[in-house]
Amino acid sequence: MKFNLRMLIGARRLRRWQFVQVFAMCFIICFMIFLGHDENTVVGHVKSLSYRYLINNYSFVNEILTVIPNTAHSDPNYKYLINHKKKCEEQDVLLLLFVKTSPENLLRRDLIRKTWGNEDYIRLRYSANIKILFALGVQEDLQQRLPMQKRLLMENQKHNDLIQQDFLDTFHNLTLKLLLQFSWVNTYCPHAKFIMSADDDIFVHTPNLVSYLQSLADLDVQDFWIGKVHRGSPPVRNKDSKYYVSYDMYPWPSYPDYTAGAAYVISRDVADKVYKASQTLNVSLYIDDVFMGLCANKIGVVPQHHSFFSGEGKAPLHPCIYNRMMTSHGHTEDLHQLWDQATDPKVKTLVSGFWGHLYCRLVNIMILCKMQYAETYPCLAAWS
Repeated sequence: MKFNLRMLIGARRLRRWQFVQVFAMCFIICFMIFLGHDENTVVGHVKSLSYRYLINNYSFVNEILTVIPNTAHSDPNYKYLINHKKKCEEQDVLLLLFVKTSPENLLRRDLIRKTWGNEDYIRLRYSANIKILFALGVQEDLQQRLPMQKRLLMENQKHNDLIQQDFLDTFHNLTLKLLLQFSWVNTYCPHAKFIMSADDDIFVHTPNLVSYLQSLADLDVQDFWIGKVHRGSPPVRNKDSKYYVSYDMYPWPSYPDYTAGAAYVISRDVADKVYKASQTLNVSLYIDDVFMGLCANKIGVVPQHHSFFSGEGKAPLHPCIYNRMMTSHGHTEDLHQLWDQATDPKVKTLVSGFWGHLYCRLVNIMILCKMQYAETYPCLAAWS
């Protein structure tokens, strides 16, 4: 009798919870229908977050976007204009770091080579083999294309680090640049333990990153994907925005979770799985980080948030921040100065010991836990 009573009570509780779920779903659906195609930012976020956390079902998105292989959005026939097939050959590569760049950004590439992209510095200081490659397409302007290509060939002859295919290097072809990276990895460097994709206006604290990855290198990490995670982000419906996505292109109110395209790190198996998934998705989305999220969602890989990846934000500049920093966005002219400051041995001296740790904890709380919103590391980073 007691057993039956417990089962009855449990069944009633279950039905009550199921009723709450059904009611919540009905409420959200009615709410979305009522709002229609409202482009208000606040409303869009309410709709997307409600969809993400109450309905949270993207499986049908995959079903609708899946097509027969070789008829998907990605074109496998883009030719390499510049390539380095033996960049990783017969080498134990800890990190293969792709920098998304544009043909005209020579000065940015040179600064990266002298700072956080200096392979020799990392190999000598940290006994780690990393490879830096710059991924790009061809100059959009037809009149400038030939002279620019000549400059790129000269640059590559000097540095041996450009990977170029013959698609136009435009914002709307960012997804092609993403596929260029993963295709190259799978073809020419499948043994690299980790792969990073970063913009050319990003600062990467490679010593911190390499030390972190070295601690994982012997664990045979699988399905690894870290960065600044966007959860429940809505498509931008404002036609004046370069991130505008039409309802025809993506009709749903929320994207699957993804990391900011400014900088993220994945394990080698994820690069392989994502590239294969991309060959079966008919997606015209030119926003590369969202496309990455769609591919990852299809194969069941979930992004993990790392507090010291800044995404699109610029990190505060302070020695206590440098000690944990992974990335910071929006650095071009100040890159050399930031590199010198962030890698100064005095940083480690400042934060060492009990009092150094306590000092930096207080400083980080003051810097990161402000009342007003700042697009940088979250307050929780101060406590990690």
